[in-house]
Amino acid sequence: MGLLSIIRKIKKKEKEMRILMVGLDNSGKTTIVLKINGEDTSVISPTLGFNIKTLTYQKYTLNIWDVGGQKTIRSYWRNYFEQTDGLVWVVDSSDLRRLDDCKMELDNLLKEEVCSIKMVITCQHNRLVTSNT
Repeated sequence: MGLLSIIRKIKKKEKEMRILMVGLDNSGKTTIVLKINGEDTSVISPTLGFNIKTLTYQKYTLNIWDVGGQKTIRSYWRNYFEQTDGLVWVVDSSDLRRLDDCKMELDNLLKEEVCSIKMVITCQHNRLVTSNT
């Protein structure tokens, strides 16, 4: 679905959209969703399966599907593509050891039906390292 289709959908009074949040485990997907929703992010558990957060602004509803990123779950990501209006790929840019894995999984994802879904790639910097000198 292209941007024009999304605009048409909104104009047709279909004011509900589904956004899929995917990325490797511990990349910050849940943190983003909680922050957008104004919720506490001090204690976050790994997402097993998926969580759905619904945000409403005026007459618009946004359903954000936060899908777990563990290796055992990644093969199921394709099951969430249907009826998805947008996809957010989340990268933990501070985890340099896993950037190759992240690229490989994104490449695999792009081979799926997701090619027709509008995508945003966002980088999270999850860990701030401080030193006492």
